[in-house]
Amino acid sequence: MDEGGSRIRRRVSLPKRNRPSLGCIFSAPTAAELEPGDEGKEEEEMVAENRRRKTAGVLPVEVQPLLLSDSPECLVLGGGDTNPDLLRRMPTDREVGDQHNDSEVDMFGDCDSFTENFIAQVDDLEQKSMQLPEHKKHATDFATENLCSESIKNKLSITTTGNLTELQTDKHTENQSGHEGVTSEPGADLLYDVPSSQAIYFENLQNSSNDLGDHSMKERDWKSSSHNTVNEELPHNCIEQPQQNDESSSKVRTSSDMNRRKSIKDHLKSAMTGNAKAQTPIFSRSKQLKDTLLSEEINIAKKTIESSSNDLGPFYSLPSKVRDLYAQFKGIEKLYEWQHTCLTLNSVQERKNLIYSLPTSGGKTLVAEILMLQELLCCQKDVLMILPYVAIVQEKLHMIGEGSRGATLEMTLAKILYTSKTTQIIGMSATLNNVEDLQKFLQAEYYTSQFRPVELKEYLKINDTIYEVDSKAENGMTFSRLLNYKYSDTLKKMDPDHLVALVTEVIPNYSCLVFCPSKKNCENVAEMICKFLSKEYLKHKEKEKCEVIKNLKNIGNGNLCPVLKRTIPFGVAYHHSGLTSDERKLLEEAYSTGVLCLFTCTSTLAAGVNLPARRVILRAPYVAKEFLKRNQYKQMIGRAGRAGIDTIGESILILQEKDKQQVLELITKPLENCYSHLVQEFTKGIQTLFLSLIGLKIATNLDDIYHFMNGTFFGVQQKILLKEKSLWEITVESLRYLTEKGLLQKDTIYKSEEEVQYNFHITKLGRASFKGTIDLAYCDILYRDLKKGLEGLVLESLLHLIYLTTPYDLVSQCNPDWMIYFRQFSQLSPAEQNVAAILGVSESFIGKKASGQAIRKKVDKDIVNRLYLSFVLYTLLKETNIWTVSEKFNMPRGYIQNLLTGAASFSSCVLHFCEELEEFWVYRALLVELTKKLTYCVKAELIPLMEVTGVLEGRAKQLYSAGYKSLMHLANANPEVLVRTIDHLSRRQAKRIVSSAKMLLHEKAEALQEEVEELLRLPSDFPGAVASSTDKA
Repeated sequence: MDEGGSRIRRRVSLPKRNRPSLGCIFSAPTAAELEPGDEGKEEEEMVAENRRRKTAGVLPVEVQPLLLSDSPECLVLGGGDTNPDLLRRMPTDREVGDQHNDSEVDMFGDCDSFTENFIAQVDDLEQKSMQLPEHKKHATDFATENLCSESIKNKLSITTTGNLTELQTDKHTENQSGHEGVTSEPGADLLYDVPSSQAIYFENLQNSSNDLGDHSMKERDWKSSSHNTVNEELPHNCIEQPQQNDESSSKVRTSSDMNRRKSIKDHLKSAMTGNAKAQTPIFSRSKQLKDTLLSEEINIAKKTIESSSNDLGPFYSLPSKVRDLYAQFKGIEKLYEWQHTCLTLNSVQERKNLIYSLPTSGGKTLVAEILMLQELLCCQKDVLMILPYVAIVQEKLHMIGEGSRGATLEMTLAKILYTSKTTQIIGMSATLNNVEDLQKFLQAEYYTSQFRPVELKEYLKINDTIYEVDSKAENGMTFSRLLNYKYSDTLKKMDPDHLVALVTEVIPNYSCLVFCPSKKNCENVAEMICKFLSKEYLKHKEKEKCEVIKNLKNIGNGNLCPVLKRTIPFGVAYHHSGLTSDERKLLEEAYSTGVLCLFTCTSTLAAGVNLPARRVILRAPYVAKEFLKRNQYKQMIGRAGRAGIDTIGESILILQEKDKQQVLELITKPLENCYSHLVQEFTKGIQTLFLSLIGLKIATNLDDIYHFMNGTFFGVQQKILLKEKSLWEITVESLRYLTEKGLLQKDTIYKSEEEVQYNFHITKLGRASFKGTIDLAYCDILYRDLKKGLEGLVLESLLHLIYLTTPYDLVSQCNPDWMIYFRQFSQLSPAEQNVAAILGVSESFIGKKASGQAIRKKVDKDIVNRLYLSFVLYTLLKETNIWTVSEKFNMPRGYIQNLLTGAASFSSCVLHFCEELEEFWVYRALLVELTKKLTYCVKAELIPLMEVTGVLEGRAKQLYSAGYKSLMHLANANPEVLVRTIDHLSRRQAKRIVSSAKMLLHEKAEALQEEVEELLRLPSDFPGAVASSTDKA
């Protein structure tokens, strides 16, 4: 045990170099083995071997993170044979104490055996050289010299760049003069054989010009003496004077050997210490040149963006590499005229806030990306990303008027505006009307254009007649054409809206989107269309469509939706929230690549996913049962026309005669105004805002909070939105409500007889709610539920804990199937039934609801519904298969996945809530594990693999079965081997999995390193620390 512990401690305190056996390193050929003319070849082989060899930096005390790579020239810190347990095990207090007491000199005591072996090998070569004939002297000299110079170069760090160059050049000259035929190249690959950590060490020393000369001289003196000792003194003593065997001579030589051993050992330790103090990136000459060039371009770009000149440098203040990458990966050779104009606006150059608005597909995202890259590369500043479309702080601005999402968006922007005067805000949107209000709120300038890369033609279809939308016409539309498609009587009944006729005009060669009012309608329309498509459609990209079906089965663990099974062979699929996220992603990729040519979808696709089409068809002017809004309509039809692919885009809105007047108003009226939801969303809006303002100490007194409110979007629109109350009254009422609820506490400070100041500070419950981001509508209910749980928490199963972490906001949407509820209830174990009894839900109550009997006893509906959702989650954790749970509870698999995601998120929130309240300490450890289970929803052994990006349940099972059972296994895997071992794994996916695992492992190692540093750091309140620092001063 002690020996093992000691070994682990040494690895923590001092990762060893990963080196081949000494025999391999020092196996220099004898003179007899060296044929004439082979010397140059031999040296080239040794140089090549050195390049292939992996070296490792040595760190004092700290655990150095692993930098793993498939490249043979990369550095593996900690050594390739380092025990994986090193990353999981932290040093004990005793070990930390031992490490902390290590001095710089004896820190490498454990390496003495390596040093002795190294010197012993030199001695062996000396002994061999004594036996060589006189005429082979020169060859032996060279072998020994090459051995020492190469070994020292790899094992010791040469401490100055200038000196290294001189030494290499001297060595090259010496070899040429003393050993003909032996050549080396000191220029091109000068630093290949130097430890990468030392390369950084060289760069640091270049900045210390005052010390450089002295240090170089010392190093050169030592190096020279080392060469003299090994290459001159030893041959001179051992070969030229073999007869001197007297005692005095032996003593002198022994003394010399001792000094030499001590000298080399000391320099080894000193050099290793130098390595340890340096960073350890991968270093190569070509990369250095590229980095230098890129750095030069960035500096030029930085200067140009800071100057007032209109000359923006290589690519809008960005390195030319950015332009090349856009051309290579996105095919963008030149920007649109409006993009150029927008990027060269004075407001952008001066880093002022900006809002820009264009129709969908106009190329707004590219401008946002360039502005974001300018901030990151040129200004070297951070970028805050919000929502899918992002610049410095950039929004889909029309969403600021959409419910709780809009309130959250407004709060975030208001805090940034209040706390930072240097942050630039760039907002973009396709749908804006009351832009003046947004300009005032964001203190921004406005740019707009009606540019669209592909012309969009809007049509209306009434019965079998198609009209073109024409703003110049008297009633807003003109006749276009009649549908010419032969319909059978059966088809007329099945497809009264002539959808088959409309879609077959464009598919399969072009793509088409059909927006439907509901999810069920999406599936029905997809099946209906496929029933009437000819068999020819099955042949179009048949192989690729089979691959899509196979992939869908893989991510569904062998399950496949029967509707998709029937429609995908025709190139048709539905798209709505009932699909799992993995299914949606796979289908979207298939649509983008042209494998699928038709999507029947809900309106959510228009708002969130960029999937353009040649033709967009709106099945009806409704979203669910609500009539279409102008903003929604513009978003949907904006998907028509794909830049670079289509020359034209078409939208067709199908309507009935009864809706004609409303539709004509829809296509002509202006866009809806955007309004603040800060007060409308009371608990998620203004209350949450005030709690966070006080919790973050942004504003803590009444006057400052009121001043903050004046700068919000609501403050700008207050006179429109809430005429009966002033902004001051709303502020005071909201603070009073939070105080009464026990989330805030008010302090009254009397500055004078007339002047009173009201300060607020956050209570423990308020801080718990704030840190846990709990909706304030539920924070008191959560506290009550957790408090009650402490009285009798059932831990025989996970059901009770799952109930406590089931999201409150999903309960109102739940409509239990009472027969399924009763069936599940009757299968509960006694412990699980005890949970239901504690919550006040009895089996008899559920039985009566299932049989339709009248119930006199009053039971809390929210608790009953929440327990039902808990049953779904509990079953899912036991079976870990969304498909079987979906069938068991008759719920869409997408809904179950959303429930699981919501529960995992809420479990994490409840954990943070409990961390702030001492009375709930018992929940902390329990919720950490439960959150993991809900996040991954797989068997425990697969969780480490699923932490890696791109590894889902099915893939994790494949990897585990193939022997890749941990993060370390994946990080060290060869992508080519993975491709051969794992079915349906592409080379790109394999590389992504390995690189992601390496990154994750690196992050964990860094976390361990930080923990070690924290353990070894002298506490600030250490007794005598202040006194000693004062004495030193």
